Amino acid sequence: MTTRPPSPWDQAAIRSADARKQENTGRRQAASPAGAERPSPRPEGGNRQELRYYGLNAVQAVFAQRPQAIRKVYLSEARIPQLQPLLAWCVKQRIGYRVVEESDLGKLAASSHHEGVVADVLRVEAQSLPGWLRDLSAGPALALWLDGVGNPHNFGAILRSAAHFGVAAILQSQDSTLAMSGAAARVAEGGAEQVPLVRMGERDDAIAQLRATGFTLAATVVRDGRDLFATPLPQRLVYVMGAEGEGMDDSLAAACDLRLSIPGTGAVESLNVAAATAVFLARWSAGANAR
Repeated sequence: MTTRPPSPWDQAAIRSADARKQENTGRRQAASPAGAERPSPRPEGGNRQELRYYGLNAVQAVFAQRPQAIRKVYLSEARIPQLQPLLAWCVKQRIGYRVVEESDLGKLAASSHHEGVVADVLRVEAQSLPGWLRDLSAGPALALWLDGVGNPHNFGAILRSAAHFGVAAILQSQDSTLAMSGAAARVAEGGAEQVPLVRMGERDDAIAQLRATGFTLAATVVRDGRDLFATPLPQRLVYVMGAEGEGMDDSLAAACDLRLSIPGTGAVESLNVAAATAVFLARWSAGANAR
């Protein structure tokens, strides 16, 4: 009989705190100042306080939620009718926009998935955990703690699911290198503007603050967890999702109140972290709506 290798999620038992620290250090050294992706040089020289968003829904979501953050817009001629409200606003606010060729949009976005529009947008600073908890309404609430998740496409897919299911925040540890990027915003299809990012302080303090405000922490694992669909979920819950390759830190998994697993056939090792997140969110949402 063969033994299956540990799942990327289920490596909490073999991943040490020192290993995690080294991984994060390596990510910081490899990351560009603007985040995970490396956009092409900007005609105006670039700005660390800005991101280059691309994709129709991503740009329209910024315009709907925080138009004052838009600094410049590039679009194809074919998008002019659809983006008339944005262009009229740019004229009124004296924000520059430029009609360019599709090939130029590809260079500006450093991607072929620009969907005919690119925009330079001011970054949103992450909130502090105490500030977020202070402003959070009473009653049911769901948050995601992303432990080491770094792939921008997975991050974008998680943001999209989080917006769909009404997640109150994405929580990040103080040493996390995860940052918003144009790729993540495009995949999120507008979700990046709906879910706040919260930067936590020292881990034990963060856990204590979350528990003090009624949150239960649930580590998500592939095996040896309680059946997600047979376990009653609390009204205020934080799902802790591990990294794509390394899994979550072993001590963090041990510090959680629950260990939850998604039952399956076993035909594949595990779900992608973004797909699994959607399943976990849907389960909590169904229970919250039934209360």
